[in-house]
Order: sequence, then structure tokens, then C-alpha cells
Amino acid sequence: MPDLPLPPGATIGVVGGGQLGRMLSQAASRLGFDVVILDPEENSPAGRVSRGQIVAAYDDVTALTVLGQVCQVVTFEFENVPAASMETLAEGGALVAPGPTALKVAQDRVEEKTFLNAVGAPTVAFHPVDSLDDLIAGLDRLGTPALLKTRREGYDGKGQIWVRSAAMAPDAWHAIGERPAILEARAPFVRELSVIAARGWDGAMAVYPLGQNTHAGGVLKTTLAPAAVDAKTDRRARAIAKAVLEGLDYVGVLGVELFEMDGGALLVNEIAPRVHNTGHWTQDGCACDQFEQHVRAIAGWPLGPTKAHAQVEMTNLLGDEIDRWAKLAARADARLHLYGKAEARPGRKMAHVNRIRPLP
Repeated sequence: MPDLPLPPGATIGVVGGGQLGRMLSQAASRLGFDVVILDPEENSPAGRVSRGQIVAAYDDVTALTVLGQVCQVVTFEFENVPAASMETLAEGGALVAPGPTALKVAQDRVEEKTFLNAVGAPTVAFHPVDSLDDLIAGLDRLGTPALLKTRREGYDGKGQIWVRSAAMAPDAWHAIGERPAILEARAPFVRELSVIAARGWDGAMAVYPLGQNTHAGGVLKTTLAPAAVDAKTDRRARAIAKAVLEGLDYVGVLGVELFEMDGGALLVNEIAPRVHNTGHWTQDGCACDQFEQHVRAIAGWPLGPTKAHAQVEMTNLLGDEIDRWAKLAARADARLHLYGKAEARPGRKMAHVNRIRPLP
């Protein structure tokens, strides 16, 4: 294990070459680090702004060995990287952050909710589903409507279906490919909030102001931050983030999606062991954004300030919405962040724009 903090000039490895890896690499470069990306896509968005890229599958043992040898610390940009790959890196002597445990927990929705409730971060009621009979039993226990999700993979609304009656069970089970799943009770929430938090190797923590999120078609559309929340809600969200970070012995930035219920209670929807879409507002609302914060944490640097100096409305640009780039770039109150993706497919995240306002 290298001595911490890592000095400028050290090399950071990122498994994953999409937009999150790209913005992590850009943040690391500002701090004087070199970055090497591992991604199967040649000339990935992250690879094109980094010192180099290893073009290989995420589970390629030779590629992982090389990455571990040339980098002083290795992280990942999204939670569908095989946990076994991060274990291979760690077993080979590489410093890995966040650790493989966080990835394993977040990759299995049953494990994730079991863990969350164990550390005092409440979730909706849920029922593991491994067969049609399990699904029927879960519907009987939780009632309808209930949300059926695959246990693993699936994001932005993929791999899930609402089951609105017991009669729908066979079709719903077929719709998700008859794969291991989780059935979640309906959460009649007032709004969705999220909290972005970081933890360093020394246990120090930094928490950003909460964001309020809106979705369209299962995909995040906007985040407004800082959200208008009372002190009690803010304290509870911070306590939940702290419990999750400590429970996972986590190092790096983590996103926690929350349901605010009628009456003010908070339930955790899910956690993301990485920089998070709902934290993009920090790029233009805080002195130290979530990407720099993640680099600071994994490199053993002091964590940066999280106080907001502006209110920001972040909007994702999906598919051909990217065609508005020229008009958005002309706005004095907006900053456009393009991801360098060549093809604008329907629903694909191509960029985001942060509209900046004075704090209320």
C-alpha cells in the first residue's frame, strides 16, 4: 500500500470510461494526478481526457494486473463493474477505493436493503423473489401495487415493473426474464431527495446539502440544490449518510437516494457507491465538487468544503436534446457539461446543464 496522501504526479486508475469517469479524470487532472482508464470501448469518453486507457473487458485479469501495477489507487465509475474485478485488484496488492464490499452490497438489491435496515437506514418493506410462487407470496404480504425489480443490474428504470394486481404476477415475472428479483412495497412519498457524502481513509466525513429530484420515464431529469428542507430533515439525512459510510467502512463519494414521506420520515430508496448524477450540481454550486471530493478522499487528501455558494438546477440532456447545446451555451446563467459521446441514442445521457441562481 502506498503512503498517503498521494502526491501530485501519482497515477489514479478508473474502471469505467463513461461520463462519470471522464469528470473524475478531469477533476484529478486539476489536482495534478495522472489517470489511466480501463474500459472495453476504444476511445471512451473518459479515455480521451486521460493519460491513457487500457482497452479490455472489466474482468480481464491481465488488464487488471497492469492497471494495479501502474496506479497508486484504483476506483470505479459505476456499480455494474464486477465486484470480483475489484477483489482481483485488491488481492494483487492494489489500493482500491471504495472497497469491493460496497460494490457487492450495492449490486444486489436484497443485500442492499438488508444492510441498510441493519445500520438504521430504513427502507420500504421488501420481499426476495426467486420464483413465481415467491412473487405471489410477496404480493400477498406487501399488497398491491408493488414494484418488482431484478436483484442485480438494471438502472434508469430498466429491469423493473409495477405489479398492480395478483393476476399480473405471471406476466410481470416473465417481463423481468424470470430472474432473481426483489418486490418492494409502494412508497407514497411526497418528494425524492438525495444526499451526496464522502469519507476519507481516516474516517473524516463531508456531506453536501440535500438535492430535490424529479424523474421522467424512470430517468433523473432535474436536481434542485440546495433543496428547501427543515433542520430535522437535514439532520436525519446526514445521519443516514453517516451510518451507511461507516457501515461499509467506505472511502470516496457515495450517493443516497431518499423518499421523504408525508410527515417528514425519510426512507432510503437506494445507494450508489460512486459519484452520482444528483451530485452534478456541485460542479457549479460548491467550491469543491463531488468529483474533486472523490479524488481527494481516495488519494488521502483532506476533504474539501461542501457549503453551497449558489443554488443550482441541474438538468440531464438525453438523446437528441443535446442538439440544443448552442442555445444552452449562450445562456449567461448556465454551464453546459458535455460528455463527449459520439452517438445520441434515445434516452442516452449526453450532457447536463447547470442553471445557476443566487441562494434564497
